[in-house]
Amino acid sequence: MRRDELLNAAEELLAEQGATCLTLSAVAERAGVSKGGLLYHFSTKEALIKGMIERLIADFDELVAAQDESSYTRAYLAATLTAVRSGRLRRWAVVTGAAGDPQLLAPMREAMARWHREGMESESDPVAAGIVRLTCEGLWDVVTHDPAFYADEQYEELHRRLLAILPGS
Repeated sequence: MRRDELLNAAEELLAEQGATCLTLSAVAERAGVSKGGLLYHFSTKEALIKGMIERLIADFDELVAAQDESSYTRAYLAATLTAVRSGRLRRWAVVTGAAGDPQLLAPMREAMARWHREGMESESDPVAAGIVRLTCEGLWDVVTHDPAFYADEQYEELHRRLLAILPGS
């Protein structure tokens, strides 16, 4: 069983049953492996949660890097809208909600700080770039709690208006 399949099983379990049901035994059962098979990859529940958080960060970093945009802020905005529209945000809320230990969330805090500092020195208007990035965070929060809040055409309008805030649009 591959590591990603175990992480997928854990995320599915969290999404369906909540953080209190996240046990190594339950994840192993969901993944169809022995508990020993799970323990080979993740020796503790904390290691499993850490693995999920690290994967979420890496996935979003890849999504930002995949955007063909002229600035980091534009790429961050495009990646956020792509993630929101694809339903990826549910994973973020579920996994971070499972991490009751502040130490487990340290990589998320570090990534968030990096995402909000990245490329600011090359932005022609760092304040406008900051506003767009913070708006992305608000969007993530709202859509995490109400995935149907925006219709597809509203995302297009939101994207257009946020781009208009940035110089050179």
